[in-house]
Amino acid sequence: MKIVPFLNNPFKMTEKESEKATVKSDSEEPIQAEVLPISNVQFGETKRALKSRHVQLIALGGCIGTGLFVGSGQALSQSGPASLFLSYVIMSFVIWSVMNVLGEMNTYLPIAGASPPLYVARWVDKSLAFAAGWNYWYAYVFLVASEITAAAIIIEYWTESVPVAAWIAIVLFVLMLLNSFLVKWYGETEFWFAIVKVITIIGLVILSIVIFFGGTPNHDRLGFRYWKNGLAFREYLVKGSSGRFCGFWSAVIKSGFSFILSPELITIASGETEAPRRNIPKATSRFIYRLAFFYILGTLSIGVIVSSQDHRLLSAVSKGSSNAAASPFVIGIENAGIHVLNHIINAVILTSSISSGNSFLFAGSRSLYSLAVEGQAPKIFKRCNRWGVPYVSVLFTIAIASLAFLNSSSSSAMVFTWFTNLSTISGFLAWICILITYLRFRKAMVKENLLNLMPFRTSLQPYATYITLFLVSLITITNGFSVFVGHSFTAANFIAAYVTLPIFLALYLGHKLWTKNWKWFKRIDELDVTSGLAEAEEVESRYILGKPRNFIEKVWMWIA
Repeated sequence: MKIVPFLNNPFKMTEKESEKATVKSDSEEPIQAEVLPISNVQFGETKRALKSRHVQLIALGGCIGTGLFVGSGQALSQSGPASLFLSYVIMSFVIWSVMNVLGEMNTYLPIAGASPPLYVARWVDKSLAFAAGWNYWYAYVFLVASEITAAAIIIEYWTESVPVAAWIAIVLFVLMLLNSFLVKWYGETEFWFAIVKVITIIGLVILSIVIFFGGTPNHDRLGFRYWKNGLAFREYLVKGSSGRFCGFWSAVIKSGFSFILSPELITIASGETEAPRRNIPKATSRFIYRLAFFYILGTLSIGVIVSSQDHRLLSAVSKGSSNAAASPFVIGIENAGIHVLNHIINAVILTSSISSGNSFLFAGSRSLYSLAVEGQAPKIFKRCNRWGVPYVSVLFTIAIASLAFLNSSSSSAMVFTWFTNLSTISGFLAWICILITYLRFRKAMVKENLLNLMPFRTSLQPYATYITLFLVSLITITNGFSVFVGHSFTAANFIAAYVTLPIFLALYLGHKLWTKNWKWFKRIDELDVTSGLAEAEEVESRYILGKPRNFIEKVWMWIA
């Protein structure tokens, strides 16, 4: 749909009236929207080299990582299979909602250098955008560091003769190469990594069904055996119903790490994507089906093939294992009498860590690049090489991510746990900013009578956004509840749970003091929903969708 902006409308319409608006006829003269400057000759600019299939798999691959393969084991042992399953159902709804609002805003304005903080600055407040932008960057930095460390530990499953620091250095170097040259390299690696993860998850779900019905060498029909005798909802910290609720809520909080900052990957990649108004809606609208299959069915499979009281699961969790030894899939499969898959699953977990590290490095470097474009970071970070890669941002991000070397010393384990926690809560704060931004954006679109002219709209809005905003805010506030329950308070755990909040607040208030920006929000009538539309339409006009010549091409074009 072609978007023709309406400005200076003399009539104020309700949201329902706005939805009934029609596209302005071509006979009327359209308003010429401003093209936003995003770079210049001195620094170079990014290039649109990511194809539809890249975007599709980036959306999928970003959400499948060690959180599902390994991290789910800790939640299972602590909270029980029913709590694990329900927590992923709830978090899948949260991610679906965040993905939808980002998809709507990003499809409407898929300009080069696009990022969530750019939309926050336009439709909420520049100080909030400043805090959100740097919050995104350091969250991605710590996620890169944690994934690199996880990859090094996974390799140790096969051999401990090489120091962890050596593997960390190798993975760092590989990620730097993948992100420093052609953007297409990043897209291709993510495409194939994601395919490996998808095939593996599909295979594991099918195998879990077989185990469920007893089609294994042991011929032991499990059914829902591990959900009985009070094990479905396990007690955590305290006894009774309060303990079961604590277990459930702990699983909800922990499930967030599996998804954290994944929806943003599409938005950040959109500035380097071909035909973004065609490809972003496709990736967004199909996201819910992938969530339902890979995460909801995946966690249900875990809960039926392995007991939350399994001694190997408990031992792996207590030791902090991050490889196949801690994967509930591997433990359940071995319990069924199948002993050849542990190395295969470990290899997939390794590719998942490298893939996630690759995605987070891409997103972190583009977040820094976007900050520089908006004048909120030094100009040097805008510099791009001849392939359109902001290489200075990539190198600086990978340099800070070298904090991964801290984990080569066991004495730094607590510090690194803090880094992981910081990135998780930073992700929750980022989602709160995105949801608030969408509500402001929607109000501005209603006021300008443009709501029905948006090229992509999702269901249940704005109600899903309000519900999600409440849920994410509640999770953020209560993420450290275990510190206050069961007489387990320690200063270190309290700081680890809540240190991100004052950091974000300091960035926000510091920017307001520095810029003397005393407004909390921009007024609705000040919000700009037209600048950049000319650029978006000009970019889309470059890519013409060809017609399929046969059935195979028709299927491929639907998939890609």
